[in-house]
Amino acid sequence: MGELMRDPAFNIVPKNSTFFIIWRVENLELVALKREDYGKFHRGDSYLVLGGTEYGKPAGMEDIPHPPRGRLDIHIHFWLGSETSTDEAGVAAIKCVELDNMLGGGPVQHREAEGSESKRFLSYFKNGMRRVVMEVIELCPSRLLRGGVATGFRKVTDDFQPSLYHVKGKRSTVVKELHKIEWEAMNDGDVYILDTRSIIYVWVGRNSNNIEKLQAAKFASTLKQEHGGGTIVMVEDGQEAALQDRERLAFEELLPLNNKQVTPASEAPKDETVARRISHELKLFRCTDESGTLKVAEVKNGPLLHADLNTNDSFIIDNGQDGIWVWVGKKATQKEREEALRNAQGFITKKGYPPHTQVSRIVQHGEPPEFKTLFKDWRDKDQTIGFGRQFSTSKIATTVQTKFDAVTLHMRPELAAKTQMVDDGKGQKEVWRIKNFNLIPVPENQYGEFFMGDCYIVLYAYLEGAAERYILYYWIGDHASKDEAGTAALKAVELDDRLEGRAVQVRTVQGKEPPHFMAVFGGKMVIFEGGFASSFDGSGARDQGRKSSYMLQVRGSTNHNTKAIEVDMRAGCLNSNDCFVVATPQLTYVWCGKGSTGDEREMAKSLGASKGETLMVSEGLEKEDFWHVLGGKAKYASSSRLREEEPTHPPRLFQCSNASGVFKAEELINFSQADLMDDDVMLLDSWDTIFLWAGCHANKVEQRSAEAMAIEYLRTDPAGRKDIPIIKIKQGFEPPNFTGFFGVWDNDLWNDNMTYADICERLEEAAPGATVLVTSSFSSGSSKGKRTYPIAILKVKDAEKLPPEVDPKNKEDFLSEGDFKTVFGCCPREYLTDFDARGTSHVSKIMTDSSRTPWSHVPSNDTNYSSDLHWQRPEHFCTFT
Repeated sequence: MGELMRDPAFNIVPKNSTFFIIWRVENLELVALKREDYGKFHRGDSYLVLGGTEYGKPAGMEDIPHPPRGRLDIHIHFWLGSETSTDEAGVAAIKCVELDNMLGGGPVQHREAEGSESKRFLSYFKNGMRRVVMEVIELCPSRLLRGGVATGFRKVTDDFQPSLYHVKGKRSTVVKELHKIEWEAMNDGDVYILDTRSIIYVWVGRNSNNIEKLQAAKFASTLKQEHGGGTIVMVEDGQEAALQDRERLAFEELLPLNNKQVTPASEAPKDETVARRISHELKLFRCTDESGTLKVAEVKNGPLLHADLNTNDSFIIDNGQDGIWVWVGKKATQKEREEALRNAQGFITKKGYPPHTQVSRIVQHGEPPEFKTLFKDWRDKDQTIGFGRQFSTSKIATTVQTKFDAVTLHMRPELAAKTQMVDDGKGQKEVWRIKNFNLIPVPENQYGEFFMGDCYIVLYAYLEGAAERYILYYWIGDHASKDEAGTAALKAVELDDRLEGRAVQVRTVQGKEPPHFMAVFGGKMVIFEGGFASSFDGSGARDQGRKSSYMLQVRGSTNHNTKAIEVDMRAGCLNSNDCFVVATPQLTYVWCGKGSTGDEREMAKSLGASKGETLMVSEGLEKEDFWHVLGGKAKYASSSRLREEEPTHPPRLFQCSNASGVFKAEELINFSQADLMDDDVMLLDSWDTIFLWAGCHANKVEQRSAEAMAIEYLRTDPAGRKDIPIIKIKQGFEPPNFTGFFGVWDNDLWNDNMTYADICERLEEAAPGATVLVTSSFSSGSSKGKRTYPIAILKVKDAEKLPPEVDPKNKEDFLSEGDFKTVFGCCPREYLTDFDARGTSHVSKIMTDSSRTPWSHVPSNDTNYSSDLHWQRPEHFCTFT
């Protein structure tokens, strides 16, 4: 088979540079788009999108071509509109293979279907993606079709027809032209644009988000420029009747107000939310193509291991409706490489999956992060395996010369993120122990001592410049009861409330302590057996304290990563790779195995010295009194063990929700700080740690259940992780070990959180010269201050489930004028007049009178909660009251 000729269209792909290029199929050939047309996709066309960037760096329209540092991460997408012709779709698929061959066969190939684009594809278009419908005429029968660029079978007309566009999405907004202009196609959770050429209406659904509003205003300005003029009118849901004269007539001609009936946002599809699949639901298939017939054999269910893939074969990883991956080994045939996507399509058909199911083809050693995370133990090609101990101390062990002061780490958040340190651990701390559902202060001379059967809370304070920062750790022992673990979590929230919500909460499970937690105790952290008795232990259970004689296994090489744990006091528990402290009432022995390092011996010696008089004992030079203390000699682990380096995993950001009763996580590719929106709960997975970030306007129920959501996230993790630290963070109080994962961090980004009035002004800025018609706030006198909500939302009795800005005592302030008339029989102005005349608010009386209001009044939260915790204000916690 001869070498395929290189398509001249590919000559624009630069060498030794990053790139982002889009081609469209025109007359069965590829034609490069102009930069100003990037992000605009015609439903009747097919496209080829090529992105090449540095690994871990965002690609897309905003990337400025530059020489890369290292090899490129290249992705090829062929996008198929819902009305594209078969010939155009075939050309796009063939050209995808040709481009892949030209680039050496290493790029990741993706098949994108209109309406079901991958997260990576949508991330290329930060200002939104536009799906366009154009009117075309077929040459033979005189009928109108929905299509795209003119082909040999179609001809584009210049006749203008009014259009209705749907703007949807929180981050990667999509503008989609609808087939019909009708109220039934609309919902009140999104924004719509009605384009009549002379007047462009932006209809704002009452439950739409701010990003949709702003993107819709920008798109309306784009349409105005394309038309060479026109008027932009922005009208809020419920304010259509305020349109005047010509604007009212033109609007009602296409969308008669008498026929207005939009779908509630609760019944409309969610904004690109994808459910996570449990690891065992993953399936691995081996592909063979014998005699031209695709044969697929199931290999196993998840969790999947890297070793399950063979370089001589091709495999399909079935993640159901979340996508199909085709992995091609380096030694697979050229035919298998070229037909991988076709085979995947056959697999989708055979399985009965929707035609728009996402499909990606990858070649061995070119796997993207979202593919690697489907495997429990993924290891990259250049990662090494060497001799070492069976225990890996911590990733901060390689940076022991680094100065871990708060100023340095806040100035270098990328270092804080890498080491998971916010300072050197020398700040102020207080420790409590859980007993009988209360907090018992731990004496300062016992700081660092933990019992496996108990739970603890550690409050840590440090200075960042002149600002005081707080971390609340709650530590759960392996043998702690469920009631103690629940009490620890509850008390941590209570303490955070006393700190006015400024603390970072960290859930820590025994054996998975983060580096900073160990650093707080300066290399003196010890975990003993025993603990307080719990009601779960039975009526005869007794408290178990520290024994008079015990043995500790010590691991760590610095003050930042050392801890000791009690093991059985017998020779069989020794290990040549570690150090041990054997404590008796008379003498403390520090036994050093042959495989331990000098730093580890010094840390063990320091720990032993805190227990009393010490005697250093080297393996092989023990005396009889040492063996006598351990009950005699016995065999123990003495061989050096291979230690696998921890694989590196790029951080991943998810927007989380359990609003529907099912945990859902939407992943954000190429994320930045701007993706942290104040009405969301976000999950940042850095592999060793889970961060939960709660926006200031996030759903209160989801905020409270954030920890359970993180645990569910780990339960559904294909890699099978569990019990890693979970850190809860509130907007505005982000520590540097979190911000370091976001590149450039702007501390002032949220200082000017927009009110609804600000959004209205921003809409006018985004579309200069536009008319903005919004609900006025009759209670405040502002012409465009408060947002309105449907009666059904305001009828909710549970104050926790109301929108964040709604005051349960003044729900009437958030009714639209039309809804106000429906509920009270007159307009708000009449009630305000009544207020001025009588000096009392008739409205408020009605809204709080259960005999007259359409819903019961919801009082503000009053838990009458009285804590058993008697707080004494330490001097260094100057903000406590």
